[in-house]
Amino acid sequence: MITSQVLADENIQVQIVEPYIELHSGPAGGFPVIHVAAKNEWITVLKRRTNWFKVETNKGVQGWIKQEALHLTQSSSGESVRLADGSFELFSERDFEFGALGGSFEGVPAMTVFADWVATENLIAGITVTQALGDLSENQLFLIRLQHTTFPDWRLSPYVTLGAGKIRTTPRANLVQSGDETRTSDLLAAGLGLRYYMAQNFILKLEYQHLQALTDIDENEDLEQWKLGFAVFF
Repeated sequence: MITSQVLADENIQVQIVEPYIELHSGPAGGFPVIHVAAKNEWITVLKRRTNWFKVETNKGVQGWIKQEALHLTQSSSGESVRLADGSFELFSERDFEFGALGGSFEGVPAMTVFADWVATENLIAGITVTQALGDLSENQLFLIRLQHTTFPDWRLSPYVTLGAGKIRTTPRANLVQSGDETRTSDLLAAGLGLRYYMAQNFILKLEYQHLQALTDIDENEDLEQWKLGFAVFF
């Protein structure tokens, strides 16, 4: 049986054993069908994106087929192709992560959204935006950060983060007094996290961050944030 690892490591050729396979112009069902490969034709698997595979026919036509379509093929030795949906291998091959996390920023409720680019199996670069609304003030945090995972092949794995950005603090309107105004400061951040691959395209993340606001006054301000939430990957 042909496995996901074989398909990921080399451009393997497979033969269609059912009446036909439809090739789409992109890696999703919403893209139009641009070609139909018939039974007994050979196709070459070029690359994978989640549950879609880019293939090329012997006539040089390239397109994308869904994972289920590969189950309609076999290798030159007669091995059938069978791939499990939502396998951990897909997580290892991801390019992007998007997610939302809820938690506490300095003791008040906070919501964070983020977008990450998976540069290597160990290193991720991304941006985060946090909104925290307390009784006295509203805080908005923007960070550009790097995340390093020491054990990327573990289903449950710790990671560390470093980041820099801005924090904007706005006093609540009903509490504004003379001299109070919106303040924007530079922000440095370091954190520890734990991510768990759940199933399909979902990840659970728990993270603690220590932040330092570089204020205009003599002393910098130390801040803390806890957050828990989900991410999806592509």
